[in-house]
Amino acid sequence: AGRSAVAASAYLSCSRLYNDYDGIQHDYTKKQGLVWQEVFLPEYAPQEWQDREKLWNAVEEVETAKDSRLAREFVVALPIELSREQQIELLQDFIREQFVSDGMCADAAIHDTDGHNPHAHILLTVRPLDERGKWLPKSRKEYVLDENGERIRLSSGRYKTRKVDLVDWNNQ
Repeated sequence: AGRSAVAASAYLSCSRLYNDYDGIQHDYTKKQGLVWQEVFLPEYAPQEWQDREKLWNAVEEVETAKDSRLAREFVVALPIELSREQQIELLQDFIREQFVSDGMCADAAIHDTDGHNPHAHILLTVRPLDERGKWLPKSRKEYVLDENGERIRLSSGRYKTRKVDLVDWNNQ
């Protein structure tokens, strides 16, 4: 959407975060409705990334293209039939099992202003981390094969390739 990952994190956490990239302070401290928040990291991620400002500035630093996707963000409705503690536990388990286990960092918060619309904002890193805490590429190149398992040669002499995402977002 053209906004920074730091700004998205400041919004979901109702906090004030400084964006190193553009020097903008994003202040959402007056926003109402925050009832819970947490940063989730794989065990091999740098522990200073528990500070969401450091995490999202690190994400913005690794991306060099001006139109890079920095994060994926979505909103999840939470069942009002569950207690707040059950909602939190459900969300924590979901994030750990579906995203952190694949090497992604997640920033999550539950908002509920009137007690009738509990929902969670989840912000995820696009690049997973390897076991040494280093960013992996978002995708890799793969050769397209014909029905005999042979690479398909193009008229230019090169082989036909396609981009394959390292994290299968359709299965997430």
